[in-house]
Amino acid sequence: MNYKLTDVSIKVFGRKLFQIEAIVSFKNVKKGDKGGYIESKKNLSGNAWVSGNARVSGNAWVYGDAWVYGDAWVYGNARVSGHAWVYGDAWVYGDAWVYGDAWVYGNARVSGHAWVYGNARVSGHAWVYGHARVYGDARVYGDARVYGNAWVYGDAKKSPINIISLKYNITILDAQIQIGCEFHSKEDWDKFTNKEILSMDGKEALKWWKIHKSLILGIYNANR
Repeated sequence: MNYKLTDVSIKVFGRKLFQIEAIVSFKNVKKGDKGGYIESKKNLSGNAWVSGNARVSGNAWVYGDAWVYGDAWVYGNARVSGHAWVYGDAWVYGDAWVYGDAWVYGNARVSGHAWVYGNARVSGHAWVYGHARVYGDARVYGDARVYGNAWVYGDAKKSPINIISLKYNITILDAQIQIGCEFHSKEDWDKFTNKEILSMDGKEALKWWKIHKSLILGIYNANR
C-alpha cells in the first residue's frame, strides 16, 4: 500500500471520507504528499492515486495506475483502472467502469453499467449511461447523451467537422454525427423515421431535419 488514511476527514452525503497521504514515493507522487479523500482502503490500491478535492466512496475502486483528481467523484460500485484519468468535475458512479487509457473530465458523467475504455474521451457536459460503451479513440463531448445499449467507437485521427448556426450545433466525427444533444452513427441518422425524429425535439426538429438531412449526410460522405 502506497498511502495511509489521515485524521483529516470530510462528510459527503452522510459518509465520512478521509484524506490520504503517500507513505512512499511512486510515479509523480512523493512521500508525504497529501491526496484527495476516500472512504476506506478498499477504495484505492496499486499505483493509483486520488488528489486535489477528488473523492472516492462507497464500494468504488480506483486501482492499477489510474488517477482521480480535481473535484472528481467516483462512487457506488464504479471502477476506474488501468491508466485511466477522471478529473475536473466529472462523476463516475453506479456500476460504471472507466479503464485502459480513457479520460473522463469536465462536467461529464458516466453511470449505470456504462463502460468507457481504450483511448476514449468523455468531456464537457456529456453523459454516458445505461449499458452504453464508448471505446477506441471515440470522443463524446458537449451536451451529448450516449445511453441504452449504444456503442460509440472509432478513431479520431481526422479532425471533427463542426457546423454551427443551423439551429442545432453539428459535429461530424469519423463514425458518428452529433446534432444538438443527439449522438448517433451516420447509418442511424440516415434511417431514422419521422416518428423517431419527432421524439427527439418535436415538429420543429422534423421540419429542420427534412431541410438539412441531405446537406449533413453529404458533408459526412465527402469527408470520409
